[in-house]
Amino acid sequence: MDLSTLILADSRFPGGGHVHSGGLEEAVSRKLVVSERDLPGFLFGRLRTAGSLAAVFAAASTHAAARGVQGGHWRRLDVELDARTPSPAQRQASRAQGRGTARAGRVAWPSPVLTGLLAETPRPHHPIVLGALVGVSGGSPFDAAMAVAYLAVSGPASAAVRLLGLDPFGVNAVVARLGDEVRRVSEHAAGVAGLDPADLPAPGAPALDLFAEAHARHHEEEVRLFAS
Repeated sequence: MDLSTLILADSRFPGGGHVHSGGLEEAVSRKLVVSERDLPGFLFGRLRTAGSLAAVFAAASTHAAARGVQGGHWRRLDVELDARTPSPAQRQASRAQGRGTARAGRVAWPSPVLTGLLAETPRPHHPIVLGALVGVSGGSPFDAAMAVAYLAVSGPASAAVRLLGLDPFGVNAVVARLGDEVRRVSEHAAGVAGLDPADLPAPGAPALDLFAEAHARHHEEEVRLFAS
């Protein structure tokens, strides 16, 4: 994994990911996650569903960037990820992070590929723009998949520390124990990166979709710590 991929997976990267809990805040409010014991199950489920979907599209985007695709391919990737994201709130959160990542990425890794992507999709989904940035900086589809798969669990894990006051050492250990599964998800994503966008896998997460919609409604009624 090269330096650019590590930067993109870093919580300090100014892409706006720190304001999203990945559904963890809603799960906490429903008392489905109340302690460190509950966290592994939530993170594993998120990794195998929403995280796997993000990894697939990040890997596909890196593959496309490395080939210098043209002819509306970025738009096709974006539409296909939209179709696999039933929750409007999750689509909005992904595009918000994508916009922030694109702004930071244009400064760090200016490229005609990124310019072309943003011309086709001015508000791209986060996995798509992250994958493109990994591609233009010389990374592989596996690198991009690893980055977004890791973010799928590290973001909610950090949110758990803030929401529940959990021991950060214990939470970090929970994330570390998911290492083999993060790699398996990433290897699978890299293996299908060259498929036509319409043929990419579509793992679903109905509970996370419902959590996202509920959180969006509650966010309008009361102050929430996270945007999603």
